[in-house]
Amino acid sequence: MKHFRVYSFVLLVACNLACCNPAAAQLILANYKTQAPNPQSQASENPLYTQQDVLEFKLAMDYKALLKDRGEERSYHPAILSYTDSAGLVTVLNLKVMVRGNRRRDPKVCDFPPLMLNFQRKTSQHSIFNKVNKVKLVTHCLNDDYVIREFLVYKLYNVLTNNSFRVRLCRVTYEDLNDKRKKEQQYAFMIEDDDEMAERNKCQDVPKEARITMKDTEEESTAIFTFFQYMIGNTDWSVPYRHNVELITPDNYKTAIPVPYDFDYAGIVQTPYASPPPELGISTVRQRLFRGYTYSDNTYRKTINTYNALRTALYGVYTLNPHLDKSYLKRTIKYLDEFYETINNPKDFDRKIARVGQKNQENYVVVKGME
Repeated sequence: MKHFRVYSFVLLVACNLACCNPAAAQLILANYKTQAPNPQSQASENPLYTQQDVLEFKLAMDYKALLKDRGEERSYHPAILSYTDSAGLVTVLNLKVMVRGNRRRDPKVCDFPPLMLNFQRKTSQHSIFNKVNKVKLVTHCLNDDYVIREFLVYKLYNVLTNNSFRVRLCRVTYEDLNDKRKKEQQYAFMIEDDDEMAERNKCQDVPKEARITMKDTEEESTAIFTFFQYMIGNTDWSVPYRHNVELITPDNYKTAIPVPYDFDYAGIVQTPYASPPPELGISTVRQRLFRGYTYSDNTYRKTINTYNALRTALYGVYTLNPHLDKSYLKRTIKYLDEFYETINNPKDFDRKIARVGQKNQENYVVVKGME
C-alpha cells in the first residue's frame, strides 16, 4: 500500500538523519505524521491508487473514429478494456472513451491525445475499477518519456501533502477494433477523480462559480503549492481562473486549498511543445519564475523547513525510479539542487521569491487566455 511504503521510507530517512541531525529527523516525522493513515482508514481508500505496481491492460476501440473526434464538441466512443489479475483470470469490461484535454487534443501537438474512460458501474463492480466512474488517462502524446516524467511530478507533490491527486502508472496495449492499425503498447497514467481526492481529505470541491483569489486561500497550503510550482518550473496555472488548479475546502468555502494538476508545461518535464507566455518575460519553461504572493515570515520559515525535511524523499522519487534514463535523471537532480540553493540562500531567496511575491501581490501579471 502506497502510504505505508512511503511512510516506511520516510521513517528510514529519519532514522538515518537522527544520529547527525536530530532536529531534521524530528521535523521529517512531524511533517509526515498526518500522511500515514491507520489501517482502518486505509480500508476505505481506492486500491486503484494505493497499489504501486504498473497496471497493465488492453484498450480496444475504433481508432479512426476516436482520433478524428478532437474538436470542442466531442462524443464518447465504445471501447473494450481487459486485464489479467494476479490469479491469471481475465476480466473484460465494456466502457466508453472520449478525447480530453486542451493543448494535447491538438494533433499538431500530440500524436495520441489524453482520454477520459467512462466505466459502467453495473459491469465494473467486480473489477479493480469498482470504485471509479470516470477516469482521466494521460497518454503517451509523443512518447513514453514525457508521460513518465509528468507522472513523477504528481508523485513529488504526494510526498509534500495529502492535498494532492493520486496517480497510477499503467502500461496500455492499444488495439483497433477494425484491425486497421497495429497494436501498440505505451505507458500512461490514471488520475484520481476530483471528488474522490476532496473526500479523501475530508473536504469538498469549491464550485467553479465561486470567485476565489490567492488572497482567499489558506496561507500555509498555498505556500507549499506555490513553492512547488516554482520548484518544478511551472507557470502554467492560475488560482482565480482555475487553470490547472482544483480548489477544495474543509469548512464550507471559508478556507480554500489549491491542488495542482497538469504539469506538461513544467520545466522539470521538458516537453518539446512547452513554451512560456510572453507576458511573463522568461525565455524557456526551464527558467523559474515565482508566481505566488508574499507570506508571513513564519509561513516562509515553515515552508522552507518542510522542503528541507523532505528533500531526501523528494529526490527519491527520481533516484529510486527504474524508468528514467541517466541523462534526464542527472539534469533533474541538478534542477532540484538549484531550487534548494535558492530557498536556503537568504539573498537569493529574497531576490527570487520574497520580493517577486510582493510584486505579484501588488500587481499580478495575468496571462492572456487564462482570464
